[in-house]
Amino acid sequence: MTKQWWQPHIFNRKLDNLSKRQAVIETIRGFFKQRDFLEVDTPALQTSPGLEVHLHAFKTRFVDPYGQRDMDYMLHTSPEFTMKKLLVAGLPRIYSMGKVWRNNERSALHHPEFTMLEWYRAGVDYNAIMQDTKDLVTACYGACGADIAKEWEYLTVADAFEKYAGIDILATDYDVAKLRQDAGRAGVSFSPQDSWDDIYYRIMMDKIEPFLGFSAPTFLCEYPIRMAALSRPKPGNPAVAERVELYIDGLELANGFSELTDWAVQLERFQEEVREKQRGYGEAYPIDMDFIDALKHGMPQCSGIALGVDRLVMAICKAHSIEDVLWAPVAY
Repeated sequence: MTKQWWQPHIFNRKLDNLSKRQAVIETIRGFFKQRDFLEVDTPALQTSPGLEVHLHAFKTRFVDPYGQRDMDYMLHTSPEFTMKKLLVAGLPRIYSMGKVWRNNERSALHHPEFTMLEWYRAGVDYNAIMQDTKDLVTACYGACGADIAKEWEYLTVADAFEKYAGIDILATDYDVAKLRQDAGRAGVSFSPQDSWDDIYYRIMMDKIEPFLGFSAPTFLCEYPIRMAALSRPKPGNPAVAERVELYIDGLELANGFSELTDWAVQLERFQEEVREKQRGYGEAYPIDMDFIDALKHGMPQCSGIALGVDRLVMAICKAHSIEDVLWAPVAY
């Protein structure tokens, strides 16, 4: 992180990266225009910013100018809930590219404010979304004059745990004692109070993610159903969910799903995430019951994915820090 980033001799070092960033953004908009997607703009202020256990939101307060109803809001961590409501409203192909905010995150790979691309298609599963992603990322590399492998890797989470950690993750059946034993044999450290989910993430971060996407971009897919609160189960194998993440050179770029449309199951999963966040962090965010009502009304079978634009530019430029591809960092 560099202070006084605006000094010309510092800023000029990343001009080539920023030129590629602009090429990526123009390519993204052209890509979706050619495929008849509608670009949508969603409000950043939400009562529920996203319920993922390990994500933290920025909080603010709306002061009613008429003194009737002041409200607490949070900056969204993703436009996901609003975009799915737009699917319920009848829009079949939509994308959004804009700022999202995540608190308690700042590192070479994380920034508290960053640019997220998210898109949804009605009537398709996550295989179509993976193909979209492959086509889009390939086009962005091409627009920047960068090379990318033609053959991509498709790897299930179960195969990845076996390959890189020697663990049969599905056989643990969410038994925390068994996973502790497996993690210990794999050389992964953890705390006695860690839950099954906590240990899963530690194994993923220590033993798997650092090795993904080097020989070819890698789609990591078929997550244990517990690790995909917004995804539907895989037909014929309900132990796993139709969730996918994209990795290039050890960097996670995108996260997508065949979307869950059952409102009752979704509400139950949200309630579990609220309990888990309360357990781990002593706080929890409210459930977006308007989203649950939208699911009750009927969301079409659909799939969607979120892609970090800044990280995509990092991968193309082989940048070491996210701030190397931002026009300006958030002050600190």
